[in-house]
Amino acid sequence: MPSIKTDPRVYMIAGGITPFKKRYDDKDFRLMVKEAYDMALAEVPRLTPDRIDGAVGSYFSDHFTRQLKAASMVQDYLGLCPKPSKRIEGGGATGGLCFQSAWEAVASGRMSVCVAFGFETMSRVNTWKGNEFIALASDTNFDFPVGGFYTGYYAMMVRRHMHEFGTTAEQMALVSVKNHANALYNPFAQKPRRLTVQEVRSSLMVADPLTMLDICTMSDGAAVCILADEKSAERFGRDPIAITGVGSGSDTMRMADRPHGKVPLLPHERAADYRHLKYPGVHSFRGGRMAAKLAYEMAGITRPLEELDFIELHDAYTSSEIQTYEDLGLCKYGEGGKFVEDGHPFLSNVDYGLKLANPGTLPVNPSGGLLACGHPVGATGLMQAVFAYWQLQGSIKKHMKKETLQVWNAKRGLIHSHAGTGTYITVTVMEKP
Repeated sequence: MPSIKTDPRVYMIAGGITPFKKRYDDKDFRLMVKEAYDMALAEVPRLTPDRIDGAVGSYFSDHFTRQLKAASMVQDYLGLCPKPSKRIEGGGATGGLCFQSAWEAVASGRMSVCVAFGFETMSRVNTWKGNEFIALASDTNFDFPVGGFYTGYYAMMVRRHMHEFGTTAEQMALVSVKNHANALYNPFAQKPRRLTVQEVRSSLMVADPLTMLDICTMSDGAAVCILADEKSAERFGRDPIAITGVGSGSDTMRMADRPHGKVPLLPHERAADYRHLKYPGVHSFRGGRMAAKLAYEMAGITRPLEELDFIELHDAYTSSEIQTYEDLGLCKYGEGGKFVEDGHPFLSNVDYGLKLANPGTLPVNPSGGLLACGHPVGATGLMQAVFAYWQLQGSIKKHMKKETLQVWNAKRGLIHSHAGTGTYITVTVMEKP
């Protein structure tokens, strides 16, 4: 093992994913991860398994696999025993936390090369049962017994956002139109569709105002990222991408326990901007703002809308994408609906069937996001990292067969992973060196 060092420069040198699907009938979680792992290793042929120092595995729920310590079984299947390994779990942020845990292993000097792998096999249970398992990530003493399913939570939160700021259901529907259309050009996505605002609004209502097309879907899938220190990146990587900002935040499990206070300001904001805002209320994610603040400070970002080229964020609901625009400081709190309505997070070269005033300012979820790619929880945050890695390499055409989703001349991107109602949130900044 390498000696402990103080230089935290860490690079992503390879990534792989399986297609996200409603169901894999022909393979279990070990084989899915192995396929993503082999895809990643193919990008770095000089990296042999004996050069890998260890791994971090992520999956959300033991219930879906009906198997405790499933990450240990993957470690064995990849041929990485007896090297160090651990399992990370953190609700919807599981993949993002796994990525940052692998970063920590390399930045600390404990490892020179670390594999981050994640998976979920959610198709093994009926949808209603899957939703129950997910709801167990709420407070089972207080919230869960009174119907604490997440769609209900998010419907309540966006209702408050609509009351406070005038956000509309049609603005939420624009997020769905955008992300599903982007996925038409992503062969790894589960639900590519061309939609209209009217189709989103007229789909089955789940929890007012959230319809079926406002909500991501459960999935099977896996993703792998390989991280390395600078020396190993130079030795094994073909086009390594630097990880320059890492931040995370948290909040209470029960929203009723969340205190009100001042908005943690980003460098481009003023206290006067939010003089009359009751924060965080149930309309904003305090943990998301903290994660962004820390990642921006580490990466030296002072004006995120101008200094980022794309974002892959956790859009489990159309409403949460709008809320996250604000947490990340892309616009002021309360302006997220207008931000998407004006077209800022759309790609400029995709025909969405909409008249947009300012498309392409800062593309958000060019992959299609969770809404259209799917959400195999333990793999999702790692999928975001793989897609960001390809964007920054300029290799989208190589992996997608088309260059439609390529953000041209992208130099800096951000990935964002989110758990519960904002109980764990990660933000990571990646840059082309």
